[in-house]
Amino acid sequence: MPLTTQYALERQKIRSETRERRRLLTAEQQHQSAYLAAQHIAEHDKIRQANTIAVFLSFDGELNTRPIIEQLWQQQKQVYLPVLHPFSSGNLLFLRYRPDSTLVRNRLKILEPQLDVREVLPLNQLDMVITPLVAFDSHGQRLGMGGGFYDRTLQHWQQGGPYPIGLAHDCQWVEHLPCELWDVPLPEIVTPTKVWQW
Repeated sequence: MPLTTQYALERQKIRSETRERRRLLTAEQQHQSAYLAAQHIAEHDKIRQANTIAVFLSFDGELNTRPIIEQLWQQQKQVYLPVLHPFSSGNLLFLRYRPDSTLVRNRLKILEPQLDVREVLPLNQLDMVITPLVAFDSHGQRLGMGGGFYDRTLQHWQQGGPYPIGLAHDCQWVEHLPCELWDVPLPEIVTPTKVWQW
């Protein structure tokens, strides 16, 4: 079996197992985890210094980002959400998100702001991107849903792009993730109990 096929199968198995662990968290565990992670984010030096911050709306058992978004608004930060790019398949746009923004479900059934070109911020003008992930390891490797959206978004973060921070439940940590050449390791991942830094 070719190595890439073996990696793909292994990654799919990790995705499936980790998503199941995440879905098994109780409502109380989800609530407590969201609160603790929001505290870490609120106290983060880079967040305090940033003005434009992209977040995501939780989906499929992901750590609830609503408390983070509320805190960012209270701190007078400009919050942006990802939107599937309408013309460039596999890429994301980031639209300003306000309390009164209209949300619609995209083709992946994930809520996103209704497309309005006046609300789009170019990627290089974002200060930070809080990224979703399915699993992560002790080296900052991130495993996403498999579409590569955030890999493409973050591929040049070290050359002046927005600073990425992963956000995950503690149960999403795995010992080792098989990596591909295009995988972008994260410099930090926030969980309810720890801020991982590399």
